[in-house]
Amino acid sequence: MPLAALAQNKIVDALLRGVPLVMPPVFYVALVTTEGVTNAMAGVEIVGGAYARVPVPNSLATWSGTQGAGSTGVSTGISAESANNQAIVFPVPTENWGTIQGYELWDAAVNGFRWLYDSLSIPKTVSVGDPAPEFPAGAFVISFV
Repeated sequence: MPLAALAQNKIVDALLRGVPLVMPPVFYVALVTTEGVTNAMAGVEIVGGAYARVPVPNSLATWSGTQGAGSTGVSTGISAESANNQAIVFPVPTENWGTIQGYELWDAAVNGFRWLYDSLSIPKTVSVGDPAPEFPAGAFVISFV
């Protein structure tokens, strides 16, 4: 999963320049119909139809450790991956959302700064009347490999 420019800058400053890395207490998962082209350019996010970013707290219980899916302890594995321990469920669409191409992690429910982004392996069309789109537990994988 690529890091957005903000995340890259914060990691450089923390690793090499002695600046403390302060993480937001909650990330917000966003869906995009057009992906961002670069680490500095966000995708086109859905607007309307009851769409909203989904808050996911930063915690050991919420995200798995690198030792495997569903783990809740401090990371001790070598996978460089973490996944959601609970489903990430969006609102039920009240109008067509279009074809979802990718997703992003933001530090605010509206606007804010983008930290991570990636594409869906299979784009998904979301239409009015569809069930609430979701990433089941273990399906939203963040990998730094």
